[in-house]
Amino acid sequence: MPSKQDPPHGAQQQQDTEMLDTPQLPPPPPPPPPQTETASGQADSTGASASAPEQQREQEPSSDPDPPPPQDTAAPITPGPRAARLQALFASTAKHTLDKINRDNFAACFPTIAARAPGTLEFVQRQMVERLGGLWNREFETIMSNRQVVARLNELEGLVGDAARRRLEAGDGAAPPVAPHTLPAETILSAHLNPHLAHQRSQLNAKLQNTQASNAKLWEEIQAQRSEMEALLAGVEKILRDMDGANVLLGEVVEELAEETRGAERDVMTVQTAGTR
Repeated sequence: MPSKQDPPHGAQQQQDTEMLDTPQLPPPPPPPPPQTETASGQADSTGASASAPEQQREQEPSSDPDPPPPQDTAAPITPGPRAARLQALFASTAKHTLDKINRDNFAACFPTIAARAPGTLEFVQRQMVERLGGLWNREFETIMSNRQVVARLNELEGLVGDAARRRLEAGDGAAPPVAPHTLPAETILSAHLNPHLAHQRSQLNAKLQNTQASNAKLWEEIQAQRSEMEALLAGVEKILRDMDGANVLLGEVVEELAEETRGAERDVMTVQTAGTR
């Protein structure tokens, strides 16, 4: 028979529920992103400082689901060896860190809940691991997309391959390359300025050629106008010579024409005077 000191079974369940609802510790700070082994230790300490109300809130389904990551309309870039190795390294590091948040470590942080509600604690542990893994993966993909890590690592692959090819083409007997930091300042300055100056020189040469072509066209127009002016001048001079010849011819008969004109005027005057009388 149960003793008077032992509470009934219903009272024991109510006591367990009150212990789960009662906050034991202050709410934990958000866990930092795992990059080294230290992140796993921080995840363990975070799990140790989690409270029962926080666990119950984790059990409740969220009414606002996480927004989907932004879709990239550009064509996907195939990662090279270095980019693939970086992604594999992040995946293995995240998995190794999340493996530290296992059931045994979680139960060691919350022994009372592990003893009285192991199913709830296992659900909370599994949900925390899934949410942390999804959050880390989204943050990693966002950083990779914003910083264009895959494209730049692929460019690095191309540069390394080009350098190896040139080294093979040069052979063993070629002189070793000169380190840039050992070059004098004038050489480095010329190396930086020569591409810019060459570009400016090509632009100036193009402008000079355009100007020369425009000048040649204007010269042709000026020559045509000069030829037209000379033709007009020759025509005017010819007209002046014709007028001078006409004046010479008229000079010989101008006196006779004047005398005849004066005689005609006298006759007209005489006729008018006779008619008046």
